[in-house]
Amino acid sequence: MELLAGPSAARGTERLPLLDALGRALAVDVHAPLSLPPFANSQMDGFAVNSAEIPDDGAELWVADPVPAGTAPDALKPGFAIPIMTGAMIPVGADAVIPIERAVPDSFPKPNTDAVVRLPHTTAGSYVRPAGSDIAEGALALHAGTCLGPAQVGLMAALGLTAVEVRKPLRVLLVTTGDEVVEPGRELTDGKIYDSNGTLLEAAMRQAGLEVMRSGISDDDPDALLALLRRHAGSGDQSGSVDLIVTTGGVSKGAYEVVRQAMAGHHVEFVPVAMQPGGPQGIGRFMGVPFLGFPGNPVSCLVSFEMFLRPALSAVHGTPAPRPVHRAPLAEAVTSPSGKHQVRRGTLLPDGSVRMEGGAGSHLVHALARANALVQLPVDVTELAAGAEVEVWML
Repeated sequence: MELLAGPSAARGTERLPLLDALGRALAVDVHAPLSLPPFANSQMDGFAVNSAEIPDDGAELWVADPVPAGTAPDALKPGFAIPIMTGAMIPVGADAVIPIERAVPDSFPKPNTDAVVRLPHTTAGSYVRPAGSDIAEGALALHAGTCLGPAQVGLMAALGLTAVEVRKPLRVLLVTTGDEVVEPGRELTDGKIYDSNGTLLEAAMRQAGLEVMRSGISDDDPDALLALLRRHAGSGDQSGSVDLIVTTGGVSKGAYEVVRQAMAGHHVEFVPVAMQPGGPQGIGRFMGVPFLGFPGNPVSCLVSFEMFLRPALSAVHGTPAPRPVHRAPLAEAVTSPSGKHQVRRGTLLPDGSVRMEGGAGSHLVHALARANALVQLPVDVTELAAGAEVEVWML
């Protein structure tokens, strides 16, 4: 998380209309410019009354003109009840509302007629929403760093706000590596595979609110990769600079691991993580820019993003919102390698159980596409029976 703290603060802020700010993080605290509700109003369709006028055995009261929602009512006169609609302003002199179904007769009379209604005893405050009962004027409505979803932008609209100050998205350079990888749409010759990692990770990053720059595919030439990274990390132009570099592939211990070779002499470490898939990882800084090196298999790179980068973005930058986490029983027995935290792909079923999709292989993109969840099997677990509960992260 410390790796991202600097870029999060340095990117700056911008003011956006509410709907354009959806999915972004608040840059400043937002305080309520008014109370919600701004006036005491009725929780029900019924009769606004002065509760002190109705004894324990009820009372008959004259019926005044009704109060529709959106109007300023006249004060309640002694001996009267006022028909009132849900959300309408409580008249001066009234302190309670009696629902229409408790009245005799249980219907509103026609306006401008001499009518009487019998109402049961009630207590002050019944079916009344007090002014400020949701939030008081001046109170903290949303704190800086809040991820703005529909509920948050709805609250700000209810407070009369039309725009909000949000953090600018982080800009990430995404680099796919490998001589064997070609862009989708080109001819696929022997020994070559289409690049799914770039599209997979860019989609995940864009969904998480990042601004993604793609470099195209870098081959297995360390010097060419270094030149590419320097062009972006060393840009003095803020519009062309990046806040984070993410590579995929070239981080294992093989002879042609281009990212490892290129990062020799830079402040980047390559470490094994006790996780399957996604064991080899790179982390550090390249020319001062935070750097993450993810593995090259497609499932491995996405699991790496979900396990490491996405939670760090949520914690430090405020977006995206954390993945929903559930506990669910297994639909089938599973095994997991000793000493590894295994992340399996699964589907949370309508009955609440979770079914595995495909095996543990890091190349199973079709199984990943069928899944709606990541199933977490802790490092000390080697086997679990059907029905055992596991932690599930919803995708």
